[in-house]
Amino acid sequence: MAPKCPNSIAMRLCLTLFIAIFIAPNLILAKNTQEIRGLRMNAIDRCWRANPNWRRNRQQLARCAVGYSGKMIGNIGRGLVRYKVTDPSDNPVKPKPGTLRYGATMIKGKVWITFQRDMRIRLEKPLLISSFTAIDGRGVSVSIAGNACLRVFKANNVIIHGLQIHHCRAQPASSVMGPDGRIVNIGQVDGDAIRLISASKVWIDHNTLYQCQDGLLDVTRGSTDITISNNWFRDQDKVMLLGHDDGYLRDKNMKVTVVYNHFGPNCNQRMPRVRFGYAHVVNNLYQKWAQYAIGGSMNPSVKSEANLFVASKSGKKEKSWRFYSVRDAFENGASFIQTGFGGAKPNYNRQQNFPVVDAQSVRSLTRSAGVLRCTRRSRC
Repeated sequence: MAPKCPNSIAMRLCLTLFIAIFIAPNLILAKNTQEIRGLRMNAIDRCWRANPNWRRNRQQLARCAVGYSGKMIGNIGRGLVRYKVTDPSDNPVKPKPGTLRYGATMIKGKVWITFQRDMRIRLEKPLLISSFTAIDGRGVSVSIAGNACLRVFKANNVIIHGLQIHHCRAQPASSVMGPDGRIVNIGQVDGDAIRLISASKVWIDHNTLYQCQDGLLDVTRGSTDITISNNWFRDQDKVMLLGHDDGYLRDKNMKVTVVYNHFGPNCNQRMPRVRFGYAHVVNNLYQKWAQYAIGGSMNPSVKSEANLFVASKSGKKEKSWRFYSVRDAFENGASFIQTGFGGAKPNYNRQQNFPVVDAQSVRSLTRSAGVLRCTRRSRC
């Protein structure tokens, strides 16, 4: 029963009270219901987020990956080193113990990296991540921003989870500490948030990436068996590039899964742009692109499946290019021209396979895309 308001002076107070008692709880309940629904449909998140003891068993995450990366069981088990970042500083050639660069380059074998507290890390030079490395930012707020960012160069079995990566800048040629504690000479860097070069079996999950000088995520030079999931890509011109250039034939073997991601707002193009290879782009939310959403060249195979494309009122409506589209949904006048039919099946094995959700449920499915808001005392 609504409260009685004796006179017009009390009307505003009564209205505020009515909203607080009757309306606000329902809005919160509706939001929580959508989040719970999305969690149940998300094959990755439902694998670990319902566990209230995830902090004690962080490595459970490795068994939750789907798509072409497959389960990341090579990152866990016997010989695993648990390393905690305590120092946000960076020395690109002589990394100090306690820094992120030390954990990602100096420790041989399997390493699972976590963070002691909230921190903003300004990398002096690009960070080259070693094979069998997991960077796990859950439970705290970790930003890599303002200068150089992340590279996976000729490495495999890498997990990047729970990081905010933004405002990455181009870098001149330099020397840095590389995998297994060896100095590596690298050429000029364009300013991507994350770049994969001749890498394999990499899982990039629940990160928030935005406003970098070049792109947000590049998969190049023969990289394959990659899963890009649950990330939030926003405020960027060139978002995601799969395939190095039109002349790099090794990218014909590239296989990438792009699933459960949120693209937008304020993204212009390349979500992704694909050269050669195969991409399964599935259950993603596209929010108001400017130039195009999915594009490519050099005859790649692309299956766009059960994505939700929400066009802006003034931007380009058509996502035109050769691809095989099935069960995609379109709003605000969004449309496509399909020039590929049949085929383009991902052919996942049992460890890679996952159920595809109807496109109309993609908003709920991607509601938690990006860095999760979880504390040491709460579930993620």
